[in-house]
Amino acid sequence: MNRRTTIDDVAKLANVHKATVSRALNTLTEHQVSSETAKRIKRAARQLGYVPNVMARGLRTSLSMTIGVIIPDLTNPFFPPVIRGIENFLQPRGYTALLANTDGHDAIEVAAFESLLERRVDGFIFATGRHGDQTVVARAFEANVLAVMLNREAESIPYPLVTGNDASGIAAAVNHLVELGHREILHIAGPFNLSTSVVRSEAFTTSCDSIRGVRGRVIEAASLSIEAGQRSMDDVLAENGMRPTAVIGGNDLLALGALRSMKSHGLRCPEDVSVIGFNDMIFAEDFAPPLTTVRVPTFDMGTESARLLLRSIEAGVQEQVRITLPVSLIVRSSTGPVSGGSAVDFPTSL
Repeated sequence: MNRRTTIDDVAKLANVHKATVSRALNTLTEHQVSSETAKRIKRAARQLGYVPNVMARGLRTSLSMTIGVIIPDLTNPFFPPVIRGIENFLQPRGYTALLANTDGHDAIEVAAFESLLERRVDGFIFATGRHGDQTVVARAFEANVLAVMLNREAESIPYPLVTGNDASGIAAAVNHLVELGHREILHIAGPFNLSTSVVRSEAFTTSCDSIRGVRGRVIEAASLSIEAGQRSMDDVLAENGMRPTAVIGGNDLLALGALRSMKSHGLRCPEDVSVIGFNDMIFAEDFAPPLTTVRVPTFDMGTESARLLLRSIEAGVQEQVRITLPVSLIVRSSTGPVSGGSAVDFPTSL
């Protein structure tokens, strides 16, 4: 049986000490080695087919080389590309992501957090931040657990955050509709205990208030789901026949729910009501009609959250930083010019 290539073999071929090999082949420490030496070591490692022993590295550094990732809903199309971004950054660096899905339940989140702690993960990426009740995140911070918040912030708890520029995305959506002649605009927001819902609804109100003649209404959906979006739109359309000429969903699922409601009421999109989503989830361009939406860099958000966390692990201290990534409005066929006489007055409710 062939002998496994060791770090000593690489060190001998590269004519360096094995400690230098270890530093050069670890992305957290490769900056400690000159670029020329690092290239020589990596060339030797490739030539010998050397694979770093992650378990041995963990024993030397007292690290488990695992990261706990807690998300609220794996069926939400927002999260798979986020997870891919996290794993894309972690795997080449010898780390493994341990994923826990909470389905939005506090008890499941607590159980997942405790289970991952028992497995001695080196840190957490939380995508479950909520306003008002931050039990798990607060416990993690009080216990000096290294963590990064992803997409949703943790209110007063000063964990670092990686998010998209939600306010600019909503402003772009409102401006697009105004340019098309819309003046009566509805925002179906997600639950207000989520920071993303609060930021987006406030940005919507601010954008509408800043443009003369534009009236915006915000209603809160029970959840970030198709069903909740449909129920919210049904409620609006039942109000004495009054309706907006355009709708902005707090996410693409809420927008899809609005489209379903409109179809059941005999309304066409965009001829009768224009609709905009948020996130640009997979298949959004395959909706009928293709959905105009705000594209969020979900993969990059996952990558940056993993990068931030590993940097904290390397330093041994928690960073307090906020990374806001740019978003962009993707215009498709679900938005169009306001039709003549279709705008109907409806009460403003914020």
